[in-house]
Amino acid sequence: MANISDSYTFNNGVVVKNRLAVAPMTHWSSDENGHATEDELNFIRPRAHGFGLFIAAATAVNPQAVGFKGEPSAMRDDDIEHLKKIADTIHSSGALAILQLHHSGKDRQANANNPTEVVAPSRDTAKQAREMTASEITQTIADFGGATRRAMAAGFDGVEIHGANNYLLQQFLSAHHNHRTDEFGGSLENRLRFPLAVVDSVQSACKDNPQFVIGYRLTPEEKHEQGLTMSDSLALVEALAQRKLQYIHISLQNFYNKARRNADTNRSRMDLFYEKLQGKNVALIGVGKLNTPQKAIDALNTGWTDFVAIGMGVLANPDFGERVASNNNQGMRKMPDLSRNAAFNQMPEAMFNQFLGFVPKPVLAVIRVTGKVKRLFGK
Repeated sequence: MANISDSYTFNNGVVVKNRLAVAPMTHWSSDENGHATEDELNFIRPRAHGFGLFIAAATAVNPQAVGFKGEPSAMRDDDIEHLKKIADTIHSSGALAILQLHHSGKDRQANANNPTEVVAPSRDTAKQAREMTASEITQTIADFGGATRRAMAAGFDGVEIHGANNYLLQQFLSAHHNHRTDEFGGSLENRLRFPLAVVDSVQSACKDNPQFVIGYRLTPEEKHEQGLTMSDSLALVEALAQRKLQYIHISLQNFYNKARRNADTNRSRMDLFYEKLQGKNVALIGVGKLNTPQKAIDALNTGWTDFVAIGMGVLANPDFGERVASNNNQGMRKMPDLSRNAAFNQMPEAMFNQFLGFVPKPVLAVIRVTGKVKRLFGK
């Protein structure tokens, strides 16, 4: 059983100083070209302190990939100098810098965020998405490789392939979304073909840099009748392990969630994945409601994971990594202080406004009044 302060050596020899990772967080704050802004860099800088890995926000690999306003870009060579600013900012805090590579497919926050056509494995009229052509599939696979080369040129230590959260790679894997009749649809073997081709493209792009870290993030199951099951995802993990990726990152709302179907439903998903990876020398990262130092420590102590990734805890507490070192749980916030402003929360304005948009106006009014009262009485 590892301590959270223990170092970890990936199967390619890269050493990570501890078992803490910052989970990739959407910040909506890159400029109109997908380039880093000062707000974005100021958000990253304090939050990388105390962490071994910092996984940067989902970054588009081509124009069709863009899923939301303010998404970073790794689709052009002139993006490299701006990606370097992100890598340098993470490195200045002592963490390894990992760039998450992303294609939204049909799951965009709003089609207006991207003027290009919406594409998906299969036609989806509700999402105004058309089926990707064979040539577009080939090009997209190549684009993940191109984005990898740009990440290396920018000084990142690795990339994480975004195969989770209902985006394009997950859409291809899921029988609920993928109704193709060619070699990319139908059987599980065929539905695995696209995400694994993306992995192969990424690995090929960095074949001359064996110490470049490659990870893959996946969502284990879907609620739909024909959606992903644990057996589908375990097959994906087996294939990823055969390709000797450095880590696999399981996207969960709750670290302790149990399997839904096609597996032992009395066991946690993390436990099942960890068992699948035993002896394969591929690290596992777990995430989900680990929003205090003690919860992060407890999750690692289950023995189901090699790293714990923190999302909301880091978002609401910029000093989270430093708190873990002393297991300081006092005064931890569960979410950003919505009674204050973006500057107080050390968040980009666009990111803070997104949070305000998630809260019903009457509730937000109560939060703001309560906050003013607390400040008035010095609480």
